[in-house]
Amino acid sequence: MELLQQVRIIDPVGKIDRLGDVWLEGGEIKLIDDRLTDYPADATIIPPSDLILGTGLVDLYSHSGEPGNETRETLAALAQAAARGGFTQVGILPDTFPALDSAETIAALKQKANLLSGDSPLATSWSHLNLWGAAGHLATQKMNPLGELEAQTVGFTGSYDLSGLSLLKQVLEYVQPWQKPVAIALHQNELTGKGVVREGEVSIRYGMTGNPSYSEAAIIAAVLEIAAEMPSMLHIMRVSTRRGVELIAEAKARGVNVTASTTWMHLLWHSEAVSSFSSNLRLEPPLGSELDRLALAEGVRQGIIDAIAIDHQAYTYEEKTVAFALAPPGVVGLELALPLLWQRFVATGAWTALELWQALSHRPRQCLLQQPQAIAAGNSADLVLFAPQEKWLANRDNLKSPGVNTPWYNQEITGRVVRTWTGSVGI
Repeated sequence: MELLQQVRIIDPVGKIDRLGDVWLEGGEIKLIDDRLTDYPADATIIPPSDLILGTGLVDLYSHSGEPGNETRETLAALAQAAARGGFTQVGILPDTFPALDSAETIAALKQKANLLSGDSPLATSWSHLNLWGAAGHLATQKMNPLGELEAQTVGFTGSYDLSGLSLLKQVLEYVQPWQKPVAIALHQNELTGKGVVREGEVSIRYGMTGNPSYSEAAIIAAVLEIAAEMPSMLHIMRVSTRRGVELIAEAKARGVNVTASTTWMHLLWHSEAVSSFSSNLRLEPPLGSELDRLALAEGVRQGIIDAIAIDHQAYTYEEKTVAFALAPPGVVGLELALPLLWQRFVATGAWTALELWQALSHRPRQCLLQQPQAIAAGNSADLVLFAPQEKWLANRDNLKSPGVNTPWYNQEITGRVVRTWTGSVGI
């Protein structure tokens, strides 16, 4: 058993932020009190030290190199990186090779994920992995056999352009009986062109092809009109513009069954940063203006944007060591997101600790239609222990992910996850 003394408890379910003692035993929260004096003599005691105990973090979607690109990152390395960053659940997108669009492919990866995440006697204490099934093929406008995939997936996902909305409508109609979310990416459509940065002053100044912000707004508006007629739960991924936030707020106000997420990178950076031409700032969708960033941050704080996604994607050094416009989009972030978001928003007073935990833990669970996980006696120990003042270097010695594609590589980070519990074993 373990006794955490005078730890700061952050419970977004009960809206609790207070000091207390927490007794953990056998993968379960045994007891919580202001001060515990009656406990076994052989208990491992973690004394008071400005630590934060929060509910386990949940990443809605990230990318696995396995199968097909194991040189980038294996499923095991991703699961370890997630747990090291405080994530007890990570969603795996179906853009693997082969794609997660058949029962056989999903079953094979599910078996490996189960071995890593706790559903077998061989399991380690790595993060639980949720698989998203590919909903259909945009090029052929055909749905995949969703009935065969449903039992093994957390939901369905896909990319849609303006010509593919009839396929999205079919998917939303088809999944209604299962009560599973449909997550959609809208950042590539007929209006984006070949833009690699947000169109405007920055694209002109640095001579790069621009992607206009209305390319996102136009398709979000169209999708929300479809969603308004459907009872299925729709999730819009990677919202990156101020207008996108406004459209989602309007839709929610009139009762549309929609949730949304933005990525942690779009909360921390804006388009002026591409002046460095760093390929680690090449993202899809591209970074928006400072006004976009501020709107996204306020949208997260208010709950208009339900969740912060990590959208973790590892690449080899060679893949990212190219010109900005030629670099594949994406960065690693599972081990970096919590400390960097804490420093930017909580340490500065822009958000409360509860507001950050809502966006990284409680509301992502709601997006997946999962039951809330409170820090309460009798519940499983799905928890993260975070030291907000501990400093460390983001390098090969400290990162579990083999990916070095991050703007913070070899930089000092303030704030570190020191333990993660995924129901049975601490990491």
